Amino acid sequence: MVRLMLPDAGSINVLGQDVLALSDHELNELRIRVGYLFQEGALYDSMSLEENLLFPLKRNRPGLPHKDMKELIRIALENVDLSEASEKMPAELSGGMRKRASLARTLILNPEIILYDEPTTGLDPYTSREISELIVRIQEKYNASSIVVTHDMKCARTVSDQISILHDGQFIASGSFNDLKNHENPVIGNYFI
Repeated sequence: MVRLMLPDAGSINVLGQDVLALSDHELNELRIRVGYLFQEGALYDSMSLEENLLFPLKRNRPGLPHKDMKELIRIALENVDLSEASEKMPAELSGGMRKRASLARTLILNPEIILYDEPTTGLDPYTSREISELIVRIQEKYNASSIVVTHDMKCARTVSDQISILHDGQFIASGSFNDLKNHENPVIGNYFI
């Protein structure tokens, strides 16, 4: 969606812009408006949690006063329930805390769209539910649209207004959770067993 990879065919329109036609500068501006939560979190192991959050601010908002950066970090950590963990290193965080820390780093630039790649993978059921509920809170608080790629149907049910089923590289159905769960096509229904 933000041209980290080039498509084999078709077009991509994000926030009213033809992604494939954007200059490097325009693409970087778009990428600031789209946040990512990678499956593995992608935190820098050699940096504290605060330093991980400071990194995108220094890169994308270099003129922002340091006290304003500290306040944005405080707010982002508070919004993911990690206020007390700012000095911890990624290795000191549990799997759920790392997911929340990665989300805080995404939120620091106040994106309009957040892309979540398997946000509950590798988490226990309790923590998976917490992360799913956090996604919903973030959608509401930041008024951000979310695109969640997941195999976790409990997560999909919690976070989605609309679900699209991808099967063998093709979208085969879209609709609400209940519409798809009760779909007459058994291939679609198998995703909800």
